[in-house]
Amino acid sequence: MPERVLPTGTVTLLFTDIEGSTELLKQVGDRAYAELLARHAALLRRAFAEEQGTEVDTQGDAFFVAFPRAWHAVAGAAAAQRALAAEDWPGDATVRVRMGLHTGEPTLGGHGYVGLDVNRTARIAASGHGGQVLLSERTLAMARHDLPEGVAVRDLGEHRLKDLPQPEHIFQLEIAGLPADFPRLKTLDVPLTNLPALRLTSFIGRDREMTDTRRALERARLLTLTGPGGTGKSRLSLEVASGLLSEFPQGVWLIELAALRDGALIPQTVAAIFGIREIQGRSIIESLVDYLRHRRLLLILDNCEHLIAASAELAAMLLRSCPHLSILASSREPLGVPGEVIYPVPPLSRPDSDQVSPDQLAQFEATRLFLDRATPANLVFTVTAASAGFVARIARRLDGIPLAIELAAARAKVLTVEQIATRLDDRFRLLTGGSRTGLPHHQTLRATVEWSYDLLPPLERTLFQRLSVFAGGFPLEAVETVCASKEIPAEEMLDLLAHLVDKSLVVTEGGDDDFRYHMLETIRLYGRDRLVESGEAEQVRGRHLAWCWDLAERAEPELYGPNLGIWLDRLERDHDDMRVALRWATGDEGDVEFGLRLAGALVRFWELHGYLGEGRAWLAGALSRDGSTTPRVRAKALYGAAVLAFTQGDYDQAAGLAEEALRLYREAANQHGVALALNLVGVVARNQGDYARAAALLEESVAIARGLEDRWPLGEALNMLGVLARRQRDHARAKALLTEALALWRAVGDKDGLATCLGHLGVIARTEGDYARAQQLHEESLALRRELGDRVALISSLTSLGTIAMNLGDYPYARTLFQECLALAPLVGDKPGTAAALGNLAIVAHLERAEDEAEALIDEAEELWRRFGHKAGLAGALGVRAMIAHGRGEPRRAALLFVESLRRFQEFGDRLGVTDCLVGLARVTAEEQPEVAVRLLSAADALRRGVGAPMPPSDRREYDRGVAGLKERLSADRFAAAWAMGQAWSFEQAARAAERIGTEGSP
Repeated sequence: MPERVLPTGTVTLLFTDIEGSTELLKQVGDRAYAELLARHAALLRRAFAEEQGTEVDTQGDAFFVAFPRAWHAVAGAAAAQRALAAEDWPGDATVRVRMGLHTGEPTLGGHGYVGLDVNRTARIAASGHGGQVLLSERTLAMARHDLPEGVAVRDLGEHRLKDLPQPEHIFQLEIAGLPADFPRLKTLDVPLTNLPALRLTSFIGRDREMTDTRRALERARLLTLTGPGGTGKSRLSLEVASGLLSEFPQGVWLIELAALRDGALIPQTVAAIFGIREIQGRSIIESLVDYLRHRRLLLILDNCEHLIAASAELAAMLLRSCPHLSILASSREPLGVPGEVIYPVPPLSRPDSDQVSPDQLAQFEATRLFLDRATPANLVFTVTAASAGFVARIARRLDGIPLAIELAAARAKVLTVEQIATRLDDRFRLLTGGSRTGLPHHQTLRATVEWSYDLLPPLERTLFQRLSVFAGGFPLEAVETVCASKEIPAEEMLDLLAHLVDKSLVVTEGGDDDFRYHMLETIRLYGRDRLVESGEAEQVRGRHLAWCWDLAERAEPELYGPNLGIWLDRLERDHDDMRVALRWATGDEGDVEFGLRLAGALVRFWELHGYLGEGRAWLAGALSRDGSTTPRVRAKALYGAAVLAFTQGDYDQAAGLAEEALRLYREAANQHGVALALNLVGVVARNQGDYARAAALLEESVAIARGLEDRWPLGEALNMLGVLARRQRDHARAKALLTEALALWRAVGDKDGLATCLGHLGVIARTEGDYARAQQLHEESLALRRELGDRVALISSLTSLGTIAMNLGDYPYARTLFQECLALAPLVGDKPGTAAALGNLAIVAHLERAEDEAEALIDEAEELWRRFGHKAGLAGALGVRAMIAHGRGEPRRAALLFVESLRRFQEFGDRLGVTDCLVGLARVTAEEQPEVAVRLLSAADALRRGVGAPMPPSDRREYDRGVAGLKERLSADRFAAAWAMGQAWSFEQAARAAERIGTEGSP
């Protein structure tokens, strides 16, 4: 018996098993079941073998089969289901087999396949029902155009599968004559959310409010919970939202705005929740709207009051543009957006008098809350007939405001309820003459906070004031640095902080790996006022700025090494504090030098996390301030501003800033800075088309960087010089430079530089025809970019892999990759990526003979290319139109389009683009002018060999067929003469000959 040979490469896997096999055994008995199982196996094996299926494994009633092509697997599954349905089973049994198919690149290991693709296939199969055939999205993409007769497809939507991180889009085969309706798939229904997973305290009461709020959200897309601070708006919104997870398929998402001070940052904050980053040429709001447009989800905008106008503007825009979106906001005042439903959150229910018994306290929400919070504070706390009235008085005097009650309950650790009630009475009388325009509840909350503050011992009070300088969460180390002084040594900070936590003035968050503290916003603002009154504000803000700068300075070198992800996350957590520090440093009385240092240290964080516009604004503000700064500090800030400007495509601004930085670095004899600035000025020149100047600048940068101890500038300079050589078609030099850079990136552990360098080497390998090497390089680059979460760069890797698949003739896989690019590009606002994906899909559609689809796609792509003046894209679009015209039997129109495409490629020296047009023209003229076609093909062959770029395999097959056909039509002498003429043509002669075809019909 011949040895089994399993297919390799792109393989479609199929799992099957019998649903209810145990019950079937009981129904027919052991002997009949054995016969049934054997007949079932024979039917499956016959159906699968006829479609080139190879049996990988069989266990009991389960089959594991591999097919070399997706359409064979689909046909085999359909045939097997028909055979099973037609069989006359013993004992009138019904054999119902479920099947799951997925296409991937599984790894051969041992006696079969291993890897995630095998697991995914098994999970898909396990989610189905007897008689049902389920397909993954990739299998459908590769089989869509070759479905067997009588077979259709039903979209079952996205589903989460056990042990798999990403959801799978699942489809079902509908086989004519067989059942098509099945129960819901057996998948994980896990909603998406960032709501807090654990609640450390119980939620008391609010039954009516939760019911009202849920009903309001059923009829309104914007519901705003209003009321004064401390009434529990945020907690109520979280409780309501947690009960709505099943209602919103794309999740329930919490957006906390309390730490923000600039309304312009709200869209960025919302976008960050979904991993959307700012990119060149597109506002963050546009990217956000594109992402949310077709998603059904709930946004919780928490604490809008201090940014009411900006919150209202964003809410209105999202509701207008995203028809399936709902918003639950909390604010001290309505947003004022059309269609908004306002729900004032009432105080907790409370007794009308002090005449209550201990049992009656449980009837009121406010007193239940006090008792619930007082017990943890004092484990021996009990309510007696004598003290019940004081508990009622506390709840009533605090107007049932949850925050005020919780603060009061925390004092049960050191005071009796009678003492608490008495002190509250005293404090209320003191504050009855507060602001005439303030709400009574606001005055009550302020009284509660102030009373709590006054109860603190002097050192705790001082620490409380100083902690208000932090905008977000903060670690103990930050407290010890920023808040320590002569009267409060750092070693005493932990105990004092613990006392503030006990008294609910500071809240803990996180776990063992990242334990942090924060202050509720209302309490923090009160502490800030007290800090200003103390006269310490400037000193504490200065120490806070120094702490931020120290953190940024420590993080900066780590952003160029193996710990990149860890430090990016750390800076993201403390970004709000960085903003506060920058705002103070760049203000009228701030420290200009510190502001520039801090902004300069944050540049790479801003660049990699997409805060491009914000970073440029901070740097511009700091650079515009008058004040004494050292040239080195200013040069670094200028360089950072140039990096962000370049990343956004503002080349003129980038050039001016980088050249000014270069001048300062040269004056200071700072060779490290000189190397970096030269590299950036050179890259700008390269992207502006000045290759000669770019080469000189980049060569100088490399020469200086070779003498530096820090290897990162050398890796960056080699990378950029290698890209320049690649664009100039000097592949030997480009590979040498990029290979050296690659070794440096691996040595320093810079994953961003490594991914970029691998991608450039992959492009060279593909151009030279080494597709296996190109695929390996691009897949390694893709893995790194997925790890870093860089979705813009991810599109580049997917496009390169799709191009390789297309060059190798695997059009279904290429289509899958380009479709992923098309889905991803709008999410990050990548218009060039969107246009490229559309153009590539148009080529695939043409190659699959779907000319109408191809023309619609290239129309859309060309409109995008024209909108931002992309010459190469427009030239390529004309070439695709020419191919479509030729496919439709319009040779004259095709020739004119090929010539126009060639002219445009020639303008910016793209020789490969010109050769593609020559081959296209040869195909168009082959029928009527065979000798002309031979010359054009020969010229294209010579040009490709001249730049060291062999023809892709998919093009080579058609090219060889065309040459063979021309040899049959011409004598050997005529063919040889025409071929020799084409070989002798220069690049310019070949282009002129092609142009004459467009104007005269012959060269």
